[in-house]
Amino acid sequence: MTSLLTPVRGWHRPLVVCAALMFGLVLVSGVGTVVDGRTLLDEPVWVKPLKFGFAFGLYAATLAWLLTKLTRGRRLGRWLGTVFAVAATVEVGAITAQAARGTFSHFNADRTDPVTLALVPLLTFGVMVIVIAQLVLAVVVLIQRTGGAALNRAIRAGLALATFGMVVPVFWMVTEIHSRTVTDANGHSVQMYQGHGIGDPDGHGMPLTNWSVTGGDFRVPHFFALHGIQVLLLITAVLAALAAEHVWLRDEKVRARLVGSAALGYTGLVAVVTWQAWRGQSLIHPDSATFLALVAVLLLTVGTTARVVVTARRTTAERTAAQPAGSPVPSHPAR
Repeated sequence: MTSLLTPVRGWHRPLVVCAALMFGLVLVSGVGTVVDGRTLLDEPVWVKPLKFGFAFGLYAATLAWLLTKLTRGRRLGRWLGTVFAVAATVEVGAITAQAARGTFSHFNADRTDPVTLALVPLLTFGVMVIVIAQLVLAVVVLIQRTGGAALNRAIRAGLALATFGMVVPVFWMVTEIHSRTVTDANGHSVQMYQGHGIGDPDGHGMPLTNWSVTGGDFRVPHFFALHGIQVLLLITAVLAALAAEHVWLRDEKVRARLVGSAALGYTGLVAVVTWQAWRGQSLIHPDSATFLALVAVLLLTVGTTARVVVTARRTTAERTAAQPAGSPVPSHPAR
């Protein structure tokens, strides 16, 4: 057990603690969804803490690892990591407290509940602190090389996507105002100043995600963009593992180009679902324009990937043919 934890001990400790708390919340919320039958807008009260716990846990763990790669601005990076960890813990803590009370967290305009009056400012300003810390952290990472070309490309593209994903909620908070009265899990009427849905403020959500099926929903691009960095890092790791079996993948530049192709495709996906939500269209009910845009992104991604693969294999074959028998094939390590 100790040997398994050894690599994590060098990670940013406040972010590791934050991630552990978030994953613990996922377990608690999972139990809550089973034993607690209360609902908010037809969604179990514990689903929102579960989703936020998972999302912040995964991202905090990623940042905790990423900060170990800094070669410049390490002190600033670690300080910002601590700010992010504290802000995220307070934010999700407030969400969990409201869920346990059977009432709404975000967009709650109830002036008669003293607990809500105390927690809503934390939720509002907590988002701003998280976004600002993320923006500065992204700049700190972008000004340095944190590893090989493939890893660098994955981190930079992933952080750019994550930053966009964190800005999206701020955008819909200031552009979509839908004042209305809803009923909480306790049967009390609650004044809300906004909703997640575009076209249908509350939507009629999908299972678990609760993304609207009756209109657009900015939580869709928020989710996809925020977790793009994990997708790209996973692709980078898979390519590195495959390089042991495939000679043409041992060139760092080839893997970097493949990661770049994946980043291009993923960014296109985020752009399409953002455009789709903005038009008040549900993720699962795309019109012909959305469908054609997705097809265009897919074809572009497949085309760029195929070009890299074909070129890399041909180059490797030519290099192998030109070498004397028995000579090792160079792996072209990152420069």
